[in-house]
Amino acid sequence: MASLPRFRAASTKIHLFNLSPARGSQHNQKRLGRGQGSGRGGTSGRGHKGQKARAGNGKPKPGFEGGQTAITKLFPKKGFVNPNTKVFAAVNLNRIQSWIDQGRLQSSPENPITARELLLSGCIHDAKDGIKLLGDGADQLKTPIHITPARASRSAIRAVEKLGGTVFCKYYNELALRDCLKGRTDRTEAAPVRQTDVAWYTEWNNRGYLSPQALARMPPAIMDARWKELSKQLLVYKAQQFDRQK
Repeated sequence: MASLPRFRAASTKIHLFNLSPARGSQHNQKRLGRGQGSGRGGTSGRGHKGQKARAGNGKPKPGFEGGQTAITKLFPKKGFVNPNTKVFAAVNLNRIQSWIDQGRLQSSPENPITARELLLSGCIHDAKDGIKLLGDGADQLKTPIHITPARASRSAIRAVEKLGGTVFCKYYNELALRDCLKGRTDRTEAAPVRQTDVAWYTEWNNRGYLSPQALARMPPAIMDARWKELSKQLLVYKAQQFDRQK
């Protein structure tokens, strides 16, 4: 087979007539089964017999051990992976106070700290499934802060409210968290649908944003118009009673 023509243009300017492949990027086709004199005749480089010499067989899958019981099947399996689990990015109060002292974070009742501010300021490096406020370093917190995480510990809530700050825990699904990080407000935010999430975010002890006490104390600037009606609908299950079979 004739080799492909190779040439390089001497001109410094690039035109359609002097475009050429890069040096070493093209090779002659490997010709198999063309006699012993070619060096790749007979078995065509596959060797004699065996699994890898057969046509159309392909390569065995990773972990295949020739038919004997694979080692991955010899070890017992224990536990499972919960598809509904969430991993939160933990933020402690002393770290937030350090960022406030450096001028990298600021908050007000109308503009609370969210996952977007924490990520842009470098306080966290990955929002994961949301922000969880923890109470470590509560004795170092000196500034009233207003924050809207996904979860918060009881000790963190007490420390923040003791200084006059506010904590409202807000539900985020994957899309809502992405919109929060990007600063998008043109889409309707998701509401909790799983029973555990509904129970958590409608509870005032958790400072859930759908609890009646939170809606009464929340500044109108950060409250969605549909949250009050949503809270009424989600709290119906607490007053529902069902007939039991006798």
